Amino acid sequence: MTVPHPDRPPARSASPWQGQGPVVAMVALGGGIGATARYGAALLWPTQTGGFPWTTFWVNVVGCAVIGVFMVVITEVWAAHRLVRPFFGTGVLGGFTTFSTYAVDIQRLIDAGHVGTGLAYLAATLFAALAAVWLAVTATRRALAR
Repeated sequence: MTVPHPDRPPARSASPWQGQGPVVAMVALGGGIGATARYGAALLWPTQTGGFPWTTFWVNVVGCAVIGVFMVVITEVWAAHRLVRPFFGTGVLGGFTTFSTYAVDIQRLIDAGHVGTGLAYLAATLFAALAAVWLAVTATRRALAR
């Protein structure tokens, strides 16, 4: 057991949020921007009930491509400020892409009896999102090598 020393103030334990406040704020700010952009896309291009959810599909594919470009730029080209990745990568792009809506869309399609469309959407989104990241990373590296 330690006895407090009369000449020293008692030690304070560090807050778990100490130093993380700016990061959390940037993720929240970026997430709001990304989610607003996704909502705007859904308003501009609504999906018909029972139809293939093209808006969510393209939002996810485009978002994955941008993530590919962004990660190459901030890890191989530019020494970004420590808040850039949380703001843009996690916040904006995390809020813009919507894999939770992807899962809900699949469930709705299957529940409505559109099993083929739901399974096609499941596979197409997975393939297209992974392909978009790979193509974006590859193209960005090639463009930067020139």
